[in-house]
Amino acid sequence: MRHEIPDRVPVMCQLALGHYFLNTGIPPHRIWFTSEGFAEALVMLQRRYRFDGILINLPGRPPDLLDEVASLTRTPEGGERLVWRNGEVTIFPPDDNPYHLMPDGSKPPRADFATLDADRLEVLDDLVGYTWGVYHIPHIAGKARRGPLTEIPDYFLRTIDLVLELTHHEVSIHGEVFSPFTHFMELFGYENALVNLLMDPDKAHALLDRLTEAVVAWAVAQARRGVDAVLISSAFAGGPFVNRQMYREFVLPYERRVAEAVKREGVIVYTHTCGSIGDRLDLMVETGTQGIDTLDPPPLGNVHLADAKRQVGDRVFIKGNMNAVEMLTYTTPEQVIAHASERIRIGAPGGGYILSTACSVSPRMEPWKLELLTPLAEEIGRYARAAK
Repeated sequence: MRHEIPDRVPVMCQLALGHYFLNTGIPPHRIWFTSEGFAEALVMLQRRYRFDGILINLPGRPPDLLDEVASLTRTPEGGERLVWRNGEVTIFPPDDNPYHLMPDGSKPPRADFATLDADRLEVLDDLVGYTWGVYHIPHIAGKARRGPLTEIPDYFLRTIDLVLELTHHEVSIHGEVFSPFTHFMELFGYENALVNLLMDPDKAHALLDRLTEAVVAWAVAQARRGVDAVLISSAFAGGPFVNRQMYREFVLPYERRVAEAVKREGVIVYTHTCGSIGDRLDLMVETGTQGIDTLDPPPLGNVHLADAKRQVGDRVFIKGNMNAVEMLTYTTPEQVIAHASERIRIGAPGGGYILSTACSVSPRMEPWKLELLTPLAEEIGRYARAAK
C-alpha cells in the first residue's frame, strides 16, 4: 500500500454482508446489530480465507441496542424479521443486506431538497432513511449534538477494538467511511440527489461541505483508534452516475478533504468506486487518495488492469479487477486459478497491487473459490527481491 515491495502479492477481498450471513453460522441480526457478532464474523472468515487484511465496514453498535427489539422471528425464506419497540421493522433476507421499514410499512423518510436548510441540519436525526443508509442503523444513540455526526460515540469504535484484540494486529485492519457524495445521495435518494445537483449546485455544495465535516470526523476517529488504513467508499461516483465534469465539481474537492485529514494522522487512505471509472482514474488520484479499489472489468465496468497499471500504478496502489460475478459461474479450481493468475501477472510487477475481487464477494460465492487465492499468491506472486 506504500509501494514498498512485499514478499508476495497481498490478498484481501471485501465480502458482502450476505456472505457472512451464509458462511459463519452467526445469526444475521447479531452480525449486523452487535459489535461482538460482526467482529467474530470478520475474523472467522479472514482466518478461513487467509486474507492479509480485514475491512470493518460497519460502525460499532450500542451495547444495549437489541434490548429495543420487541420480537424476532424467522421468515419463510429463511431470513429474520425484527420488530422494534417503536413499531419499526428490520427485515433480513437470508443472503443480502437488511432493509428497514416504518411502522406503517413505508420506506424510511429522506430529506426534501427544496426545504432543507444547510445551516439547520439538526433535522437529519429524524431522517431514518439517511441514518440507515449511511450508518446502517435505525438511529444514532447518545449523540452529543444534533445534525451531522461530528462527535463520534465511543461505541462506534468498539468493533475496531475487538478485531484488533482478536487478531493481535497480525493482519492489516481497515476502517471505512462513506464519501460525502454518498452521504448526499443517501440524504435525498439516488434519483432525487442527481437532479438536485443540476437544479441548485450552490445549495448542493453547501450541503456537501457540511456532510464532509461528519465524514472527516468519523475517518479521523478510526485512524486514531489504530486502523492501518481508511477506505473511502464512493460507490456512486463512477459512470454513468456522474460524468468527469460532475466528478470534478461534486466529488473530488470533498474526498480530497477526507483524504488529507486521514493522511495527517499517518494512516493510509484509499478509495472504493464501483462501475465505470476508466475515464476518471486521474481525477481519483487528484483527491489525494493512495489507492484505488474495485477496478471493475468489462462488462461490470470499463477498467482493464493493464491500462490502470500504466495510468496510475506508479502513483497509487491498485486493488481488485477480478470479476466476482463471472466467478459465480466457475465450476473448477482451474477456472478460478486461471482468472486470478492473469491478474497477478499483470498487477504484480513493481509492487502496488492487491489481489481482490473487483467489488464485494457475492453472498453466494462458494468459499472454496476464495480459499484458492492466498495459496496461489504464495506460489506465483512472490517477488524476487524478497527472496534474496
